[in-house]
Amino acid sequence: MHTLTITTRRPGVAQVTMNRPEVFNAFDEAMIGELDAAFTQLIADDTVRVIVLAGAGKHFSAGADLQWMQRASTASFEWNVADARRFAGMLARIESCAKPTVARVQGAALGGGVGLACACDIAIAAENASFSVSEAKFGILPSVIGPYVTNAVGKRQAKRLALTTERIDAAEALALGLVQKRVAADALDAVVDTTVEQLLAGGPNAQREIKTLFAQLHVGPVSPEVVELTAQTIARVRGTDEAREGFAAFLAKRPAGWIPSSS
Repeated sequence: MHTLTITTRRPGVAQVTMNRPEVFNAFDEAMIGELDAAFTQLIADDTVRVIVLAGAGKHFSAGADLQWMQRASTASFEWNVADARRFAGMLARIESCAKPTVARVQGAALGGGVGLACACDIAIAAENASFSVSEAKFGILPSVIGPYVTNAVGKRQAKRLALTTERIDAAEALALGLVQKRVAADALDAVVDTTVEQLLAGGPNAQREIKTLFAQLHVGPVSPEVVELTAQTIARVRGTDEAREGFAAFLAKRPAGWIPSSS
């Protein structure tokens, strides 16, 4: 791949690194296609338990490459629809990944870079990270990333970020829920590794079930349908081989069979 590198961070953990540091990992058609292909490949790889998304250099991602956006501004509506669908499909691929995903964020995360962080299950930011939903500055809007930003911070805060394009620091991003951890820059990889170790301790099937179930849950009253969904889900999962192994390992005070031996 020309715009990404895929490495093994540790057994069972793949790291996808956006590798265009000369443009602060801004993405264009090529990187969008490669991100989609990389996640497709890693989702299908049974040896991969967790995926870390990172950016090379000083910054996570400056969002959309402005030359790409300039090309889009002069292209046909049909071209723009096809192009936007590819971007939307890539973000949906990351968000719907059955495996836990972790965004490792340093420096700037702008526009679509915010969307990438919000599409991951967990976002960990260095203290030097900053975030801006910046599209309105260029006369466009955060349409494709909007659902992911809204899911992360709620509708009112998402609208405020989009309308003002305000650049917020890692402390405010943590307070809003855009990221879940804020750490010293020199501790970023250690905290990512600790989070990865916690993820590897969970059953992979249980984690797939969590992501499937939580995708169907919404903030608000718990309906009879949701009550039944949760009862049916836990009843089914309790009878799996993984659940039997988990209980047996706990009672025997040994690591469960799904935990990589080096973790």
